[in-house]
Amino acid sequence: MTPGSHRVAHLDELESIPGPGTLTWRPVRAHFDIRAFGCNAYRAEGAGEDVVEPHDEADPNDPPGHQELYFVHEGSARFTIDGETFDAPQGTYVWLPDPASHRHAVANEPGTTVLSFGGPPRFEPSGWEWSFRAAPLIPTEPVRAREILEDGLAQRPENAGIRFRLACLEAVEGNTDAALARLRESIERNREAADAAREEPLLEPLRDSPEFRSLVAPG
Repeated sequence: MTPGSHRVAHLDELESIPGPGTLTWRPVRAHFDIRAFGCNAYRAEGAGEDVVEPHDEADPNDPPGHQELYFVHEGSARFTIDGETFDAPQGTYVWLPDPASHRHAVANEPGTTVLSFGGPPRFEPSGWEWSFRAAPLIPTEPVRAREILEDGLAQRPENAGIRFRLACLEAVEGNTDAALARLRESIERNREAADAAREEPLLEPLRDSPEFRSLVAPG
């Protein structure tokens, strides 16, 4: 495999390994040699069989341990997390932020398959998450949009995209000076923001401003 090349595999094409316990393990991470996070798939052939073996993710030799997210891909599973039991039908996510939480799941139906994703809590999300969440809210729920964007800016203070969306929000609310300031900050961090600004309908209130025209001028 050359650097940067992609790989594709159907779940059923992956190696099938018995166990631990009564489940069948498909080693997704190992198949692709993924280094960013752990991921695997587990299948129970019969109802009542384990689909997540009893365990926790705390590791005294490698703190803080792994956080884990499970997704019921097929069938239905009955989870027990720290003594609390609940059913998780197909399409359900189960999130365990505490590596020390004890977890176990059994299949409610034959063929139940659960996907797991995990890793130490060191991942830093990209700024686009806040921008994408806030963008559709700007015209209709500006207060919520501002909450999202200000939270994003606190966590990603140098992100151009968050500043761009704040410029849109300020423009929609009639805060011309604040909108221009945010747009200037965005363009200073990523010149492509000027191209986006020329096409962005939410910045329409700024188009008669000489400063706006100067900021977005090509080149």
